[in-house]
Amino acid sequence: MTITTPSQANVPQVTVNDIGTDEEILAAVDETIKYFNDGDIVEGTVVKVDHDEVLLDIGYKTEGVILSRELSIKHDVDPDEVVTVGDRIEALVLQKEDKEGRLLLSKKRAQYERA
Repeated sequence: MTITTPSQANVPQVTVNDIGTDEEILAAVDETIKYFNDGDIVEGTVVKVDHDEVLLDIGYKTEGVILSRELSIKHDVDPDEVVTVGDRIEALVLQKEDKEGRLLLSKKRAQYERA
């Protein structure tokens, strides 16, 4: 429920667009969107470590997941032994989206690409 006091009743409503033209706004929005392709190497911050996967924040409001088998060339590695929350790491984009809309990433393949 909105209550209007008499002093506000006759005040005209004014909207000011101080951020630019429609084209400038669209260009600014486009600059904040990052498109990723399979094979791209991305850098991000580890935000969660589970026994079967690691969640990586790569910015642009995007998160990627690294399955434990993609962390290291060693088999059956404990993710806690490879990375910790807060680590900055590189990963290779394996697939643009899994069923939850996250990027599928590989730390070990990014290391191969850099070698």
